[in-house]
Amino acid sequence: MTATEWGLLLLLSLMWGGSFFFIGVAVKALPPFTIVAARVSIAAALLWLAAPLTGVSPARLRAAAPALAALALLNNVAPFSLLTWSQTHLASGLVSILNATTPVFTVVVAHLCTIEEKLDPRRLAGALVGLAGVAAMIGPALLGEFADHLAAELAALLAALSYAAASVFARRFRRLGLTPIDVATGQVTASSLVLLPLAALVDAPWRLPAPGGATIAAIVSLGALSTALAYVVYFRILAGAGATNVVLVTLLAPATAILLGAVVLGESLAARDFVGLGLIALGLAVIDGRLPQAARARLAAAGRR
Repeated sequence: MTATEWGLLLLLSLMWGGSFFFIGVAVKALPPFTIVAARVSIAAALLWLAAPLTGVSPARLRAAAPALAALALLNNVAPFSLLTWSQTHLASGLVSILNATTPVFTVVVAHLCTIEEKLDPRRLAGALVGLAGVAAMIGPALLGEFADHLAAELAALLAALSYAAASVFARRFRRLGLTPIDVATGQVTASSLVLLPLAALVDAPWRLPAPGGATIAAIVSLGALSTALAYVVYFRILAGAGATNVVLVTLLAPATAILLGAVVLGESLAARDFVGLGLIALGLAVIDGRLPQAARARLAAAGRR
């Protein structure tokens, strides 16, 4: 990854880390499908308003409509709904940590679905360490100590798996001649067409009490910053650095989510959650390969001296 791509990855981590905070505010007043439908609809509206400036092509989007619909299900509809529902039961910081397993799932999905990103001993070891981090966090729930949270934790992990599949699937759009802004606009538009009727059917939002100013601000920020702008950055990184690199953002995002959750929402995490995050971080460092390479280079240099 270039320095520019690392900078974009940091920016994306701030926007996506903030999304867990915005959801944490919104779920106190609105049901999950209403939040998710509003999120993607605001993003779609903003991206279409910017279309004359960004060069989005309706003709290109129509030609790739089936693939964009599939991406919308994998990258928006399923994970957004699962993560938002899980935050009705779990702290935003914990959900962000569970979502940090996305790169671990990505190396497995990439191995199964691609030719060029096969598992090797290093990536396999990293995936196993990352999964050990997941076990450290949800193990007590499996033993019955926190059984009421188990479904929410599994929902967050299922969302991470969906993101992993989406990051591998999305690489095909470069071959279809779509720009990152085309893909971002197409997927949130398709997601809106699915989620708006679903929210109307399940939540009947017109019957809900009017949300307060904080809830409205959280929803607008979620759609504008954490979705519309974030996906432009996401697909820009994906096009240049590949699926395995772009999902490293899920390791950086928990820092923002945990800080905002603790300071603003008064959330706290158990020690085992930080142990799990540490193991996931170690696993991703092994998967990434740059830290082991740097360590070997330093040892070799020390040996020559």
